[in-house]
Amino acid sequence: MIIFDTKKRISIMNISTLLSNIWRKLRLLTLFFLVFTISGVFAYRFVPVPFTSLMLQRVFEQMVNGKKVRLKHHWVSIEKISPNMVLAAVSAEDNNFPNHFGVDFEAIEKAQKHNKRAKRLHGASTITQQTCKNVYLWLGRNYIRKGLELYYTFMVEAVWSKTRIMEVYLNSIEMGNGIFGVEAAAQAYFKKPASKLTRGECALIVAAFPNPRKRNPAAPNDYLLRRQQAILTTMNNIEKVKL
Repeated sequence: MIIFDTKKRISIMNISTLLSNIWRKLRLLTLFFLVFTISGVFAYRFVPVPFTSLMLQRVFEQMVNGKKVRLKHHWVSIEKISPNMVLAAVSAEDNNFPNHFGVDFEAIEKAQKHNKRAKRLHGASTITQQTCKNVYLWLGRNYIRKGLELYYTFMVEAVWSKTRIMEVYLNSIEMGNGIFGVEAAAQAYFKKPASKLTRGECALIVAAFPNPRKRNPAAPNDYLLRRQQAILTTMNNIEKVKL
């Protein structure tokens, strides 16, 4: 005689149903994630970026801290940005920008060697990585955010041109307290449009990038002036950036 354990069968069926529901929800979440991220990358390939995740976070911080909301941002096309600004950004932030596919492995290796023997740590994030972080992601350092940064980086490199990446980068990067993008920075610090910035002014703006909310290109301290000279030297060596 064969005796069936009804309770056991019901239990197995419940587990099977639960796993099936979980799998279905995971597929829906994956599909939503892919549609959301891919559509966002394709959209910003063609249209100006009106705001970024970093801008939203800074506004939220100001509100939480009871400060007056300060946000200056004005999108301009790459044609209305001084070529000096492109050259300064590449010279200071990503010398190999025109050639790599989003990640500069040579720069990573150099940074690792430098950081083993130096107190002041160097990063190796490319302009593409910084753009993706500013536009799509949140502040902070963890493996999830880094993984998403790489995901966006390779997708952006595949979909956007280098010219477009530079255009979005220079229009979205934080350049002061509540100041985002080169046009807003040019007006705030030098009372002129981004198209009229000189080599020295561009080098000063870029020199403040590591900590733009605490450094003022319009009133540079000794550190900024030294950094400016180093960037200008690299700019002279590179001479021109072909995107």
